[in-house]
Amino acid sequence: MHRTSTYQPGLAWFAALGSAWVFVLVTLGAFTTSIGAGMAFPDWPLSHGSVNPEGWLTDIAMFAEHSHRLSGAMMGLITIGLAVWLWRTEERAWLRRLGWWALAIVIVQGLIGGKRVLLDSLAVPGFEMTLGQMLRIPHGVLAQVFVCVLFAIAAGLSRTWIERNGGLRGASNETTRRLGFWSLFLLLTQLWIAAAMRHNHAGMAIPYFPFSTAEGDVLPLAWDYRVTLQFAHRAMAVVLTVVIAFYVRSLWRDTAVTPLLRGLGASLLALLTVQILLGAYVIWSGRNAYITTGHVIVGALTLATTFLVVFFTSRTSIDGNVAPRA
Repeated sequence: MHRTSTYQPGLAWFAALGSAWVFVLVTLGAFTTSIGAGMAFPDWPLSHGSVNPEGWLTDIAMFAEHSHRLSGAMMGLITIGLAVWLWRTEERAWLRRLGWWALAIVIVQGLIGGKRVLLDSLAVPGFEMTLGQMLRIPHGVLAQVFVCVLFAIAAGLSRTWIERNGGLRGASNETTRRLGFWSLFLLLTQLWIAAAMRHNHAGMAIPYFPFSTAEGDVLPLAWDYRVTLQFAHRAMAVVLTVVIAFYVRSLWRDTAVTPLLRGLGASLLALLTVQILLGAYVIWSGRNAYITTGHVIVGALTLATTFLVVFFTSRTSIDGNVAPRA
């Protein structure tokens, strides 16, 4: 078994395929949740006892849920292939470990998704949601972590990373790195809040935007846990906007950062703008399923882009010396 740390085109493109396919999975999962189709089939891992259940191509709820399951199975096969390929051919231990972590996450995700269906009727004393419904929250959060792991693998295998011909001219400054980590932490926190909000049916708990009441009040007049989740989601959006704006500003001022990462930084501002507009239209449209799904997808893209920039600016500690190769 021969291992190398040089650029492997086949493996790099396969990892990129996995990074693209995960957004198919996220999209179908978000749409399934948005139309309330998570229990279109009460059994698992088969759907009505079949891999090709009758009527799934003509019924939107059945199509959403079964497509999500099929795309999850495909994601599992891609991840198995990626983990084994990395283990057999990749010299860098951290990349091999990431491959196994990706496989572990996709297995856990499958099990959580299955238990979400099988335990849907199991009541939890003191809570409105059943145990199965509660599992939707970690399922949604772990999906975002999985996106980051796949992007880390794809980045580490890219020609840009290996040949060090883009990203950094040297070590980025401490301010840039600190703001990057804060942006990433706050985005993950926001996605956790969003998952809790969506699965507690709190998306319209405050039916006005940008204010909290029809009279233009900043704070809601009445509070419960759903209103608190919705307001926390909005407040975190404001904090994120400020922190990411400062992060992009720092990227553009950091002399170690090349145009590649500056361009990704600029795209963060564009994604953030689109995300805010979609969030507003979710409220204004009465939580239209397609707009809500778009909001989830752009959120995942924002996280992935931020992670990619942070990952590249942390290359010194991840992959050793970052001096450009001759």
